[in-house]
Amino acid sequence: MAELEQHEGEQDIKKKIEETRQKFKNEFLQESTDKYDSRDVERLDKDDALVEGYLQWRLCVVEDALKLIDESLQWRKEFGVNDLTESAIPRWMFETGAVYLHGYDKEGNKLFWFKVKLHVKDTKTIVDKKKYVAFWLERYAKKEPGMPLTVIFDMAESGLSNIDMEFVKYIINCFKVYYPTFLSKMIIVDMPWIMNAAWKIVKSWLGPEAVSKLKFASRSEVHGFIDPEYLPAHMGGTDPFKYSYPPLPDDDFQTPICENGPIVSEDELESKEGDMESKDALESSFSSEVAVKPKKVNFLEDSLRAEDNDKGDTSSRTKGTRKPLTTFKGALLDVSPAEELSFGSAETEKRCLIILSNVTKNKVAFKVRTTAPEKYRVKPSSSFCEPGASVDIVVSLHGGSQASPQDRFLVMAAEMDNSLSQELAQFWKEVQKAKIMEHRLRCHVVESLKQTVSPLRDSPVETGSGEQQEFHTALMRVITCNARLEQKLNSCLWVQKVLIGLVLILVLLNLLCLRLLTSSQQPS
Repeated sequence: MAELEQHEGEQDIKKKIEETRQKFKNEFLQESTDKYDSRDVERLDKDDALVEGYLQWRLCVVEDALKLIDESLQWRKEFGVNDLTESAIPRWMFETGAVYLHGYDKEGNKLFWFKVKLHVKDTKTIVDKKKYVAFWLERYAKKEPGMPLTVIFDMAESGLSNIDMEFVKYIINCFKVYYPTFLSKMIIVDMPWIMNAAWKIVKSWLGPEAVSKLKFASRSEVHGFIDPEYLPAHMGGTDPFKYSYPPLPDDDFQTPICENGPIVSEDELESKEGDMESKDALESSFSSEVAVKPKKVNFLEDSLRAEDNDKGDTSSRTKGTRKPLTTFKGALLDVSPAEELSFGSAETEKRCLIILSNVTKNKVAFKVRTTAPEKYRVKPSSSFCEPGASVDIVVSLHGGSQASPQDRFLVMAAEMDNSLSQELAQFWKEVQKAKIMEHRLRCHVVESLKQTVSPLRDSPVETGSGEQQEFHTALMRVITCNARLEQKLNSCLWVQKVLIGLVLILVLLNLLCLRLLTSSQQPS
């Protein structure tokens, strides 16, 4: 029954999307073709997710969604959003560091920082400032399609001279109209009391859809939204990040690096640990052509012995890793697990396995990037997968590093021409972005598993099958969820006690006032 309702809901959304497109063509495009950028019109015609985003933001009311689309596309053409590059923005704006993307909140949403003290109202630069914000939003929209942002207004050391109401209204419009469903929440940190009136006006601009996403927080309260590792020192955080330009600070998916080069070389280093020819070995291993061989699944090896050797190498490399139980079905590769890698504090929980399976008839190149290259070792981080074959990628925590829910992995894949013996490094430079499949994986932390369910450690669960490990993980999640609920319940009880105390005090004060009034009214 639930599946039927879900299917009907999907069909209804598809009908709404088609209806929106048709009405847009009939009612808006026929008036004038010069109102919009043709690239935006083409994207609207092909991208269902884009149209669905406008519909969801306007509660699936087609007429309201059409107004947003019209306003949004006109704005994109006016500001030339499709052609905005670094060179189109004055360099000094990048150098100030007043706006930038960096870090994640506790829900895994990217942080969009506004350093309010660095903003000064100036009518001469307002257009460039608006283009500057559009540049960042468009850049993020292309890199992380469909992923929401958390906006942070850092108001430390700011005053009324730093508040430009026109600019603030523009920022809010960006999330209300131009990038619907983009806003996760907007956090105003350390706001001076003198600005209360100004932000009441801002609150009215947000409208009912977004007002619930506006959060006011002190330096201590912001820790409820963002972990200290992504907060600057003046907010009580431990993030050592210092903004500088160039380069841009948001490009944080990096190929993992070790002391001597890309981690892909570690497969060779392990097999040649005592070899004195380290220099030549490293130079050759840096070529992605000699990355770890993919595990065959079609029994087309040259001999049984070669096949057994390949299996032996794979089994030794993946020994002790957590086996994925879910799969994402991609256009080029199936990726297991589908959504998250689970890490913990125990040695058996510090390694995970990513399995890539080629579902095409051609060779597929892949590479794996992470937002925390200093924490993780990925082997291999770059290679290729033959048609019908699969590759096991081992992701392990380096040294004493601990996984974080904010850590992300990006699997990139692109189809290769089998007739070309092209080096992977050159291939990735030349491949068109539109031909690259991207899939993101988040990290799930199970560090409290050992302490919380220690009685289970003596049972066969620890050394059991993949299903038992999955049960172990699920049990940990339930326990963690219960702990959080208990903590919230305790907080609510504490607040309730305080409120009861205040009510009792008010009642006593009222009784005292009544007594004083009656005694004063009595004749002497």
